[in-house]
Amino acid sequence: MAANTLADIFQVLRRRPDIEAPNLQAWDATDRLLLDTALQLGRAGGNTVVVGDRYGALTLGAAAVLAPAPLRVHQDLVTGERALRLNAEALRIHREAAAEDGSGAPAEFTQLPLGPELLAEADTVLLQLPKTLAELEEIADAVVRYAAPGVRLLAGGRVKHMSLGMNAVLERFFVSVQPQLARQKSRVLLASGPKVPASSPRFPAIEHLDGLDLDVAAHGAVFAGPKLDIGTRYLLTFLPAMKPARHAVDLGCGTGILAAMYARHFPGSAVTATDQSAAAVQSALATARANGLADRISVLQDDALSTFADGTVDAVLLNPPFHIGTGVHAGAGLKMIEAAGRVLAPGGELWTVFNRHLDYLPALERHVGPTVVEGRNPKFTVTRSTRRPR
Repeated sequence: MAANTLADIFQVLRRRPDIEAPNLQAWDATDRLLLDTALQLGRAGGNTVVVGDRYGALTLGAAAVLAPAPLRVHQDLVTGERALRLNAEALRIHREAAAEDGSGAPAEFTQLPLGPELLAEADTVLLQLPKTLAELEEIADAVVRYAAPGVRLLAGGRVKHMSLGMNAVLERFFVSVQPQLARQKSRVLLASGPKVPASSPRFPAIEHLDGLDLDVAAHGAVFAGPKLDIGTRYLLTFLPAMKPARHAVDLGCGTGILAAMYARHFPGSAVTATDQSAAAVQSALATARANGLADRISVLQDDALSTFADGTVDAVLLNPPFHIGTGVHAGAGLKMIEAAGRVLAPGGELWTVFNRHLDYLPALERHVGPTVVEGRNPKFTVTRSTRRPR
């Protein structure tokens, strides 16, 4: 019965508003394995929390087969939050059309930040394993700090992306970490017996970058942590060539290094640091505060500037990702380039750094305007695109 129910749910799921493509799907075998494992362990009917759900498979599946109500959910990416809500509504309509039991009643869930409100009294946590050990550390710390004393953490992932380092991180926080049998190239780690947490959380981690004379704050989910990634380092060498802007945007801000350095270099400019990741915008805010720039930099969690009006920005700084999840895909960068072109005012500039193997030049010309290659090194290209008149 559970297998049929999950199959019905999964067939409805889509990735929107995230990138959709024939080779990208909204669920994987890990989602099903996590739910099946929770059922086998008798976790139905408990106080269940979902962490890291990509597009709603775990949340909507848990609501159907584990029947905890209401579910509490944490998703770092705003695209995941929006996809879950869209898929919940699509599932309700699908059930109404099929005249299933429940008459299309929607799944009950509350989306919350990682912290005490999310995890209070939780006895089961279903986790899609994150990409980085630092993010796993921050999640595990929160679970042992805020969940019920008898909590069980079911952490699942694709075997090819799992490492013994993940076991080691969980063993720092739980007495027992037991790998379960793999199925369809996915595996679940069962962690139980939470240890006494440290007196205070380690995140955000803060490091001083001597080369920039900048304190950088980073939560676990942020790319490159509190370090300076080499693409950003290269783009910053062109800061003297940029123009001061009334309103500049650090698009895909990560820890907010570009926003902080631009605000410092152009003290008369208002700067917005925006990212689809909650961990990133909180990191960027902490970076701004650590450097006395909080009155000059605002932070916003958003999906590719979706809440910005057309033609309202004078400069955009962009170091786009070339991964979607764990796969290489140029779609995210192309989406951000198109968004930058939409929000830039005529004459506004988009400064972009990207890996040399990526062919972004046609998209920059098409969506923004005339594009000049300002520099190349063995790994990266830096371009300046000027928004053409509308």
